[in-house]
Amino acid sequence: MRATREGYIEGLLEAGERDSRVIVVDGDVSRSTGTTAFRKKFPERFFNLGIAEQNMAEYCAGLALAGFIPFYSTYAVFAAGRAWDQIRTSICNMNLNVRIGGAHGGTSVGPDGSTHQALEDIAITRVLPNMTVLVPADASQTRQAVLASLEIDGPVYIRYGRNPIPEIYDRNKSVVPGKGHLLQEGGHASIIAVGAMVASSLEAARTLSKKGIDVSVADMVSIKPLDTDLIRHLAGSSEVIITAEDHQIAGGLFGAVAEYLSVSCPRRIIPVGVQDRFGCSGTPEEVMVHCGLTAEAIAEKVEEALIN
Repeated sequence: MRATREGYIEGLLEAGERDSRVIVVDGDVSRSTGTTAFRKKFPERFFNLGIAEQNMAEYCAGLALAGFIPFYSTYAVFAAGRAWDQIRTSICNMNLNVRIGGAHGGTSVGPDGSTHQALEDIAITRVLPNMTVLVPADASQTRQAVLASLEIDGPVYIRYGRNPIPEIYDRNKSVVPGKGHLLQEGGHASIIAVGAMVASSLEAARTLSKKGIDVSVADMVSIKPLDTDLIRHLAGSSEVIITAEDHQIAGGLFGAVAEYLSVSCPRRIIPVGVQDRFGCSGTPEEVMVHCGLTAEAIAEKVEEALIN
């Protein structure tokens, strides 16, 4: 069990070693996001701009125009939400090589409450032209997402969390924009998940298998661009698709998959996610239970879908 932020900083350190153009910009939360390690190793390439997310985005746009590869990291709710206009106008509109680290995405920041729980960040970054959106499922995949971003032309949003979650991937399993990972195959239903919900989906699949229900589980680490080949494969091999995400149902993974299915290969799709509400205070586990983001909830949705 490791937090995805551990993988994020591992990736940043490796990226800094590989490319001297990599710069990290912080919003006075480096101890929380993990970027203090980068400051210690590359002090001349680390800048703390204070709690000024809009300024961070503009600053990074300038760095990118000057030929650098800036990563700016802060709480996802502020990185994506507070600076959305600057990201849209100054970064995405000019297709600049800025990498945004959305820390503590979803309910992983539990005790900090609804104001700090980013449950809309995938939706508001996914809608922006030129933006790549990556939502890794574990620490190793987060490291690989950071390294993969060095090869992407244009802005990248990487969402990562604070609380420890199960390890799924080998350290060297690559992340490729536009490609998801099919973790297991089954003919009754398919679960497409992202982030912390991938491990929960695998757990749900084990529970369902004991009842004679075989399901496919896919990790859609790249929400934009979307792996439409994988979705089409799953739609053709199972009766129903379930999406699972630690995010609002509207506009996130469910929105992306449903949009594709509705115009390309219609298939019944049922979401597991946050149902048009804000989060609450509690441990990450308590908040996920409260919002219905559990392996049990996924398994129940699959069983209900197959019965109905």
